[in-house]
Amino acid sequence: MSVVFGRAPLRLSLGGGGTDLPSYYRDHGGFLVAGAIDKYVYMFVHTVFQRRYRMKYSEMEEVDSIAEIRHPILRETLQRHWHGNPLEIASIADVPAGTGMGSSGAYTVCLLKALAQARHTSVTPGSLAEAACHIEIDVLGEPVGKQDQYVAAHGGICAYTFNPDGSVEVYPLELEPETLREMRERMLLFFTGESRSASAVLSDQVSRSEAGDRTMLDNLHRTKEIGHLSRELLEKGDMHSYAELMHEHWEHKRKRSPGMANERIDRLYALARSSGAIGGKLVGAGGGGFLLVYTPHPEDTRQAMNEAGAQELTFDFEYGGAFASEFS
Repeated sequence: MSVVFGRAPLRLSLGGGGTDLPSYYRDHGGFLVAGAIDKYVYMFVHTVFQRRYRMKYSEMEEVDSIAEIRHPILRETLQRHWHGNPLEIASIADVPAGTGMGSSGAYTVCLLKALAQARHTSVTPGSLAEAACHIEIDVLGEPVGKQDQYVAAHGGICAYTFNPDGSVEVYPLELEPETLREMRERMLLFFTGESRSASAVLSDQVSRSEAGDRTMLDNLHRTKEIGHLSRELLEKGDMHSYAELMHEHWEHKRKRSPGMANERIDRLYALARSSGAIGGKLVGAGGGGFLLVYTPHPEDTRQAMNEAGAQELTFDFEYGGAFASEFS
């Protein structure tokens, strides 16, 4: 076997997002609900007949040593998790980077899973997620949280508790079939047409949280409460109340940091609401990416958003998490 294929799912934050950052959970503990979706980061790793390291992503690199690789996640992950011959690694994704669905975390998880398969080493979802968090947060110092890596590793719709000691508890939600049907049919995802760096948006939250800014901390405390309420409502199957909570969540989130929203995002959200959507929010850090809405009238909302030039991304939830396999 000479080629490893890997994939890791992207995610939708369903309540409590932002409390998974170390700048918050190390002092207060975090909690959120998120679901993996059937949109992925894909990776091929070629393990034989390579004289140099060849990296193919949005750019192309060919170097003699791992230390020369410019892509920070590739470089730091390979330095720590690969001690064999040079590799060729190629990656693509179902959505562009910077669109709020955790592509960076999924990329790191996918790479680690593929390398473990290439080493013929088993790895649990928890250890996979922690290794990815270590690369992004501890090694590279990115101002990001832990949900992206954990959702990509585990899959499914889960509640995540982020403890002050850094440990994470994962609770798969047992939702009724009717609840899942409503989520599949009435949750719609639209591209705002803009992408942004999550690090740029989150850096303000991190610095203010670490400084003990009362406005920021109160905002995140309420966001954590919304995460717990989201879990309760989803488990009860009360989707109307959950959708109303989504609206509160977004109104709360958009006050958190400058750049969280802009004129086009506000206009699209108002349009979705006027077409029948009860609630919604940007997924991810904010500032661009995808707008998630819940609407009892999906065709009306689709038509309104299509006329505004907001492309829909159809999706379903997925339950497998990160995957890798060898073939020749």
